[in-house]
Amino acid sequence: MRDVIILGSTGSIGTQALDVISRNPDAFRVVGLGAGGGNVALLAEQIAAFRPRLVAVATWDAAKALARALHEAGVGVHEVAVGHGDAAMEALAASPCDVVLNGITGAAGLKPTLATLRAGTTLALANKESLVIGGRLVTSAAAPGQLVAVDSEHSALAQALRAGARGEVRRLILTASGGPFRGRTRDELADVTPDQALAHPTWAMGRVVTINSSTLMNKGLELLEAALLYDVDVDDITVVVHPTSDVHSMVEFCDGATIAQASPPDMRLPIALGIAWPDRVPDASPTYDWSVPRTWSFEPLDDEAFPAVNLARRCGKAAGTAPAVFNAANEVCVDAFCDGRLPYLGIVATVSAVVDEHLAGTAASASGRHVGDDELTVDAVLAADAWARERASELTGTPT
Repeated sequence: MRDVIILGSTGSIGTQALDVISRNPDAFRVVGLGAGGGNVALLAEQIAAFRPRLVAVATWDAAKALARALHEAGVGVHEVAVGHGDAAMEALAASPCDVVLNGITGAAGLKPTLATLRAGTTLALANKESLVIGGRLVTSAAAPGQLVAVDSEHSALAQALRAGARGEVRRLILTASGGPFRGRTRDELADVTPDQALAHPTWAMGRVVTINSSTLMNKGLELLEAALLYDVDVDDITVVVHPTSDVHSMVEFCDGATIAQASPPDMRLPIALGIAWPDRVPDASPTYDWSVPRTWSFEPLDDEAFPAVNLARRCGKAAGTAPAVFNAANEVCVDAFCDGRLPYLGIVATVSAVVDEHLAGTAASASGRHVGDDELTVDAVLAADAWARERASELTGTPT
């Protein structure tokens, strides 16, 4: 029996994790839930169903609303301790358990990630942003085997890496669905609308992740994550387009063998592996019907139409605060695009402009100047994140 804490329990990853746990009550027990508080009714339902002893939400208002919802759900205030704010979320992440699943969205996941690692607890990481922006701060805080990937691509890499010794690995191969605009030229992307960008052909995800998938920004973040997780140079990671999302990623070994992990596109498999690692959870997700013909294809990435991956590669080489700037500026630009203040091609173009300013040392404030790995601190990361959001807001006309 593994005691599990889930951060981001009302989001896509969190709800699917609770589905896995509900179907395996002899293997997992939920002892803590954390959520932003935007869906208090669902959180109250989760608490009533799983009876965790600890809960954290983002704000005092969310905590008050949750208290009312718990009363309506028949859960007494003495049955669960509810905290609010950043400190409460960090304390929850550091609470005694076997594994913490971090499914928080965005940079807010960094401090809970570090709190989990400092506590010595296994971290099932779905919050790729905390690793991308934290970089070596996160990897140096993790003991061997403590950090377990939950993204489908990185889980696939972890599974494929079992096939050989680390010294035998030639390169990692990340697969990308190509999003809804696969095959379009750059010129054909100029008039893309938010509704078109949100229509992903394979996965059902949140707004930011779905837009990121269409621009391939998500694949850039995954490239940075893979380099850090598996200590591989960014130039030794190749991105290929695989429209059906059946092969989740591959590892090429020095003898010419390529090991691929394939399964129907369902996040419950990597989530289950994340909270049970290194063990597998029986029937975690659907399997293929091999009596039905199927075809898988792979295509090279069009870097001219989708320059986000190469921009990410540049940030990975610069390291330090560059990935934090890359991620933060993109989040602002996605919102600006969805709100009609920025054209589709302006997303990556604006992120690139902010990154250029950061790396060139021409930022107006000290927080916008690049800090390398040797001087990296949590404060430097968060300052760079805040500067990038402010600068991207200025460039996109976003109210602050």
